[in-house]
Amino acid sequence: MPGEDISDAISAAHTFTRRKMGVILTHLGENISVPSEADAVTSHYLGVLDRVQREEIPAEISLKLTQLGFDLSTEDTSRRFSAIAARAAELGGFIWIDMEDSSYTKKTIDFYRRILPSYKNTGLCLQAYLYRTADDMNELMNLKPNLRIVKGAYREDANTVFRKKSEVDANYFELARILFPQIQRGEGRIIFATHDEKLIGKILGAATEYGLTADKLEFNMLYGIRPSMQIRMVEQGCRVGVLISYGSAWFPWYMRRLAERPANLWFVLKNMFRR
Repeated sequence: MPGEDISDAISAAHTFTRRKMGVILTHLGENISVPSEADAVTSHYLGVLDRVQREEIPAEISLKLTQLGFDLSTEDTSRRFSAIAARAAELGGFIWIDMEDSSYTKKTIDFYRRILPSYKNTGLCLQAYLYRTADDMNELMNLKPNLRIVKGAYREDANTVFRKKSEVDANYFELARILFPQIQRGEGRIIFATHDEKLIGKILGAATEYGLTADKLEFNMLYGIRPSMQIRMVEQGCRVGVLISYGSAWFPWYMRRLAERPANLWFVLKNMFRR
């Protein structure tokens, strides 16, 4: 994180736009239990959209539905989300829905199904470590969705997810191959969100079988993770977006991610020394 405040995130965003990279802003926090807090989050994101417009930053927003009161009311969440998506559409912006743990998967996908026809400037995150993701993705295809594929970071039951990294990687690659024809047809946006250099290499290599050049592929990575690789990929012609997190809720978010999946801790340590 560049800092806790939106100004810190905006300052970092300017750096990436000068490097011809996209930016995705996400205000940390989830599972809000008071409606007034969800309204405050909505106001915050509306303010962020206006600010990036003023500062001429082509930044997108990524949010969790539980930040907007998803645990309290689907209807109120839809109202709040629609306000953000509508404002983003007016400004030429884009909103991503983050996927949370598997107890929210179906509910979140159903929410996206309802919202997409009205707001084409919205996208959904899907997790490659879930067994169900290939089926979910195929069922969404007729909507020409905007999808961001991640590996997944929550601790889940063994009956729900692939447990081994090799299995998650293999499923991620298969999901990518399923999505290549959609990219080729220009139907929606497809983003591969991963820092796994070997997996990225496999995706780039396999994409050529479909006649897809590097500039047709879009990747997302986290702020501060493998920045040299991010620059190198842009130089190779790929479209790269950097997700910048900010907010005072960083500590519980960070510690929970480390605690839920031990592989996350190993990943952080490797990247600290890689610098």
